[in-house]
Amino acid sequence: MTPGARLRELMARGTVLAPFVFDGVQAKLAQQAGFEALYMTGFGTAAAHGLPDVGLIGLGEMSANAALIAASISVPLIADADTGYGNETNIARTVAVYERAGVAALHIEDQDWPKRCGFLEGKRVIPMEEMAAKVRAAVAARTDPALVIIARSDALQPNGWDDAVTRAKAYRAAGADMVFLDGLKTREIIERAASDLAGIPQLLNSWLVTPDEARALGFAIYIHLGVMMRHFADFRASLAELRDTGRISLKRGDASVEPITELLRG
Repeated sequence: MTPGARLRELMARGTVLAPFVFDGVQAKLAQQAGFEALYMTGFGTAAAHGLPDVGLIGLGEMSANAALIAASISVPLIADADTGYGNETNIARTVAVYERAGVAALHIEDQDWPKRCGFLEGKRVIPMEEMAAKVRAAVAARTDPALVIIARSDALQPNGWDDAVTRAKAYRAAGADMVFLDGLKTREIIERAASDLAGIPQLLNSWLVTPDEARALGFAIYIHLGVMMRHFADFRASLAELRDTGRISLKRGDASVEPITELLRG
């Protein structure tokens, strides 16, 4: 069974919860924790390069990270593919490269390049018809019909709610398996997305609702960024503790390298 087929099988059972990861050890830890699918974050991938998520890395870096993560796990990987890195011809190559990397799904967005993180201000979007053509190109380019093509719209912040919903419906009509309205910053707007796009498979990017609530609202996939943000916060706090006290407070077993060594052997 292909990665895309495995993801579709999971979605048929209910909402798929996929935590953010951006390297192989995080991915292995997430799989070991019992998650049945994972999400390769573009924000985290850019951060791993020491860069903000404002379009400073491209197809090479993103697809290489997707391949690294996919090779380290045996569960489906959903991957950020930014804008697809160009026009319809570029989209076809992006889909081919990501498919060879072993991903189960990828999302492309309707931002103009250089893109910006979905939760940042100052985004610009391309015409809806141009993005619909890119969706059609992505669907036509996949060799595995089970590869999940997700169309993301970032139109909410620059253009407002009505345009974002209209775009999502147009991208679904163009052949996207799923739509993804990014930048949903309140519980109320999440509920509105669930209502206004009822009947269309949706991906939710948030930390504001529980998995059970996402399931009740009908989201097909819930990518959860909370673990990644906790990772950065905990690492910063530990560095401050070492700087200020000369030591790190560890619980019993925390200082052992054996668990990670065994994980990486597996």
